[in-house]
Amino acid sequence: MSNLSSLSYYIPELIIISAILLIIILDIIPSTKPYTFNLALASIIASAFFLCQNYGESHSLFMGMIALDPFSHYFKYIFLFATFSIILISRFDRQLDKKYASEYNCLLLIVLLGLFLMSSSVNLLMIYLSIELVSIPSYILAGMLKNDKESNEASLKYVIFGSLASGLMLFGLSILYGITGSTDISGISSALQIIEFPLTIYFPLILILAGFGYKISMVPFHFWTPDVYEGAPTPITAFLSVAPKAAGFAILIRIFYTMFTVGGISEGAVTLNGINWPALIAVASAITMTLGNLLAIQQKDVKRLLAYSSISHVGFMLMAFVCISPEAVRAIMLYLFIYLFMNLSAFYMAIFASNKLNAHVIADWKGMGRINPILSAFMVLSLLSLTGLPPTAGFVGKVYVFAELFKHQQFYWLAVVAILNSVVSLYYYFSIVKAMYLDEVETPVEAIEAHSVIKWSIILFSAQNLLFFIYWEPLIEFIDNSIHLFEV
Repeated sequence: MSNLSSLSYYIPELIIISAILLIIILDIIPSTKPYTFNLALASIIASAFFLCQNYGESHSLFMGMIALDPFSHYFKYIFLFATFSIILISRFDRQLDKKYASEYNCLLLIVLLGLFLMSSSVNLLMIYLSIELVSIPSYILAGMLKNDKESNEASLKYVIFGSLASGLMLFGLSILYGITGSTDISGISSALQIIEFPLTIYFPLILILAGFGYKISMVPFHFWTPDVYEGAPTPITAFLSVAPKAAGFAILIRIFYTMFTVGGISEGAVTLNGINWPALIAVASAITMTLGNLLAIQQKDVKRLLAYSSISHVGFMLMAFVCISPEAVRAIMLYLFIYLFMNLSAFYMAIFASNKLNAHVIADWKGMGRINPILSAFMVLSLLSLTGLPPTAGFVGKVYVFAELFKHQQFYWLAVVAILNSVVSLYYYFSIVKAMYLDEVETPVEAIEAHSVIKWSIILFSAQNLLFFIYWEPLIEFIDNSIHLFEV
């Protein structure tokens, strides 16, 4: 489809671009800075409305660079929801300096635009550009606390590790182009089917996986995660823990299920020409979840603990990724949706603890059960869901992953590793619960109320952990309708 014709299907992205430009203009007038929050939220709502209008359609846009399909639509809804909630709660976060409201909202919308492009890119050049469009503003957002040494350090480490991973990925993509003579992922897939020496593919494959592994915090490309999560403003940490990860998995699925398999995702596929990349990812999955959990045990800072927790959850999602089938993709998409709610609710509770009590380490959470019993109870619910225990949505997500894994005998060992890691995660999650309810408080505590926006964000997000345990069938149906990649 020509560039001009493609614009009619690109209205959600055009709305976001317009909002970015308008925020830049409004930044000239200091008195309008607080209103940029409202403008950003309004643009997201408008973008979501127009996104719904094109749901179910499949088109190749901008001369084959972008794919409009149900698969990308699903992830765009996740990005919109996550960004909306983060912008909303950021308005009431004590850490953020409101004089930088314009810059903050502008950068978040730029990241959102990049996430949109990541989920729908079908060309190597666009894939790389979209990842950079997400990464560069994220570096700045991590260092938004200009006078905070940890925030500055987080931003610097993010840049260094990000640049290294980006360079490795670009090198891998260039080699792949050199081998196949194409930048289109469908064209690359066709070219790879006639290559007689699949070992030549493993080197660029590993380099590409390094770039994507950095984006999703897969071991051994996770080193930036704990420091960035700890140093960045808590709303940004919450955002980085869900949205870029979802985009990373979206692009991983699109690339690996298109380039390195034979057969469409809707019908199932087999590995291309003897390239056993599932085994490679299975090993990465086991190492990621194990290292994430073992390091989480040692953490005293809540944000660092949740950082290592997010690394372990990446390992769980990679478990399903090794099973090449539509059901495996469904399990990943379901897990990501559930992870959005259970992880954000935990981070929102961390925002409350930081704002009201200046609590950063687990020991500072002593007596939280008496300080705010309602929010503490919902925090326990979120931690139960992160552990994967019934009756929570996290349990449903893990059941779908394990169910798919048990269909493949060669990966039984991975299921055993995952079960053991689930037991380990129970220990460090409940170290927070122990501090909230069981640890003795030296001084008497008084009840403290959270801001209504933060309070209801915690309650509503945590409540989804019960809702999707009881009533997950509509979500599964929606996901099944979304497992359709655009095919040339």
